[in-house]
Amino acid sequence: MKKICILAVLSACIQPALAVDIKTGDWTVSLGGIVNAYATVVDCNGGQVGGLALGGQALGCGSEDTRTTIGNGLLPNALIGSASSRQGGFDVKALVGIYAATATDSAISQNSNVDVRQAFFTFGRSDLGSFKLGRDYGIFGHNAILGDMTLVGAGAPVQATQRGRVTLGHIGAGYAYLGTYGQIAYTTPSTPGGLSADLAIMSPVADTPVVAGAAYSSDSTPQFQARLSLVQGGFKGWISAKAQRFNGVAATTDDLNMHGFEVGASYAAEEAGLLVNVQSGKALGVLSDADQGDVRTTHYLVQGTYKTSDALKLGISYGQSRNKDATPGTAGLRSNENLTVGAYYALNSVITLVAEAGQTRSKAFTGQKARMNGVSLGGIIFF
Repeated sequence: MKKICILAVLSACIQPALAVDIKTGDWTVSLGGIVNAYATVVDCNGGQVGGLALGGQALGCGSEDTRTTIGNGLLPNALIGSASSRQGGFDVKALVGIYAATATDSAISQNSNVDVRQAFFTFGRSDLGSFKLGRDYGIFGHNAILGDMTLVGAGAPVQATQRGRVTLGHIGAGYAYLGTYGQIAYTTPSTPGGLSADLAIMSPVADTPVVAGAAYSSDSTPQFQARLSLVQGGFKGWISAKAQRFNGVAATTDDLNMHGFEVGASYAAEEAGLLVNVQSGKALGVLSDADQGDVRTTHYLVQGTYKTSDALKLGISYGQSRNKDATPGTAGLRSNENLTVGAYYALNSVITLVAEAGQTRSKAFTGQKARMNGVSLGGIIFF
């Protein structure tokens, strides 16, 4: 099946079998993209859990007991253009990705909320490695979301985000979102044993809490991200890290040093696939950098898939995001967890039909629990 490895999640993997490839002089100009839609039906029950409780009524069901949306899954709709060439002994490429949502809360308003997540260029050689400059996805969490089976589905069909944006997959219930940053990044050449490294300086960001106002601003010190990867046959392992200093907005708010560590591995055989990923650190947030302030959070993701035929893949994935302490930024949230089972059918080389069912649970430090049950049916086309 032709695939574009993009995220709601992913730049470093965009090697699309594009519908349009135009050669002019030394350049190859390419155009391709994604369109997808999923009918999601959810119902929520349980107690009131504060903060970013994805299984709660406020976020999970959009403040309703039950809700239905026909919108994007974890990936948005996308139109991606690139130009590549060999110039002066270097492989060069420039790429711009434009993204848009399917569902809104209005039948007459213009759906004009365009998200330009990617706009970067790269240059490199096989003996030198490659450099990337521009706006793109982060390194930390890249492999977790790229390997998530719900990347081509919906995962946790959180209604507060699906209308006007996307569902969450296992974001906030298995891993933190990798984010998009202005950056300068370097990837080393791969050794004969399959070892390589990625190093990046990111433009510092402010916190982006969903349920409260911003508590931190970006510091003059950039964010740093790094990853060490090993690829041998069907095995892939990685260790990643990220760090940034945040300034407290109010005089009573102390400055904050975010730091996170990630380790994971995946294995793909002819029919079966396995993935394990763990992230842990201070101010990693549930959804994005420092969105809960000064708290240690740990994210776990475990997944298994099996291909019953060339066309049909079945899978089950479980993720949990857990706060260590009941700090003010958590608003009482102790954990989110999501279990998803899915079937992914390749109708042809470009269209995949998807059926998923799952449950998202949230728990407060006080013991209150909330639960969202969800079903997603739809499909995605890569062109």
